[in-house]
Amino acid sequence: MNSSDWMTPLDQQDLIAFTQDLVRIKSYSGQEEQIIRVIAQKMKSLGYDEVRIDAMGNVVGRIGNDAKSIMFDSHVDTVTVNDEEKWDMPPFSGEIVDGNLHGRGSVDMKSGAAASIYAGAIAHRLGFDSGKAIYVSCTVFEEDCDGENLKHLFKECQVKPDYMVICEPSDNLISLGHKGKAQIVIKTRGVSAHGSAPEKGVNAIYEMAEIIQRVEKKNAELVKQAAPRGTLVMSRISSTSASLNAVPSECEVYLDRRMAPGETKESIVKEMDAIIQGKNAAWEVGTLYRKSWTGMDIQYEPFHSAWKIDLDHDLTKSCIRAYRDVFGSNPATFDFWDFSTNAVTTVSMGIPTIGFGPGEYKLAHMINEHCSVSQIIDACRFYTVLIQQVVL
Repeated sequence: MNSSDWMTPLDQQDLIAFTQDLVRIKSYSGQEEQIIRVIAQKMKSLGYDEVRIDAMGNVVGRIGNDAKSIMFDSHVDTVTVNDEEKWDMPPFSGEIVDGNLHGRGSVDMKSGAAASIYAGAIAHRLGFDSGKAIYVSCTVFEEDCDGENLKHLFKECQVKPDYMVICEPSDNLISLGHKGKAQIVIKTRGVSAHGSAPEKGVNAIYEMAEIIQRVEKKNAELVKQAAPRGTLVMSRISSTSASLNAVPSECEVYLDRRMAPGETKESIVKEMDAIIQGKNAAWEVGTLYRKSWTGMDIQYEPFHSAWKIDLDHDLTKSCIRAYRDVFGSNPATFDFWDFSTNAVTTVSMGIPTIGFGPGEYKLAHMINEHCSVSQIIDACRFYTVLIQQVVL
């Protein structure tokens, strides 16, 4: 049966209407309760065998009871909108114009979430789930703490799928992996003194000055390397002093280090040690502390290596077969994400993981974020056929 035959016009209409509903719900990180409850209700209405909201506030739906399983994950939190007046259309309108669904989260990543939720139900209707279980998760607080959501969900719900599909936007290309990430805090120490007698103190900002230059130099070296390459960005700087009339006693910078395949935690440790060498400075992983919409405390250690699945892996081969069925040809190219995703958890657990999702990810977090309606429908087709094609 061709994939264009079994996804009916009503399926398509319902899928797009549901995606619009999701975009219309404001679901900033830590404020996802409404969207999680709407998704849980939709899963139940579509006939999922079990729907559960965990203590962190993630929702997971299950179809089937077999021991072997495939899981599709999407986060449903979004970054904030602080420039609504610059949008051509209201960012929570969910309007469709010229074949594109507009609004915050349309790309990152409510379209992928809706497509996967409907794919599970359609696959069940067609019997594609025979001999396997299907899990669809919609997770929270990914924007700040990628992977912590799945880490908790797996532990509380006692779920460990055999295969994972991350539904982040890839322009409907198969994504074989993504860069790693290390978020680093560097602090320099000085000695406080009155601003009228700076010679009696040690200025922590001046102590940081050479470190700033070293960071800039390191990034210049990285960008000359072949893609996929690492990057190093200094994203924040602050200082501490007794007053505006005092020599600062401490200076702090925050670094965002994206890691290419082959770079390791050990290599990043050496790099950071070299950056602060000879200075009165120390560095550490920039641990984040957040609270989910349920009130659960989240602690996140942002230090993850890059990953890439092999082209000859059975999951990749299944994706290629599904792609060929939906699009009529083998993939002309594959994607590799520049950004980090919830895959950091599944990869660390040894779960084979791959990516595929509707929307151009360069539009994520931007004004006038929008996603092609046809891509949402095709993504649903792809997920459905993948459920059929995958061998567990």
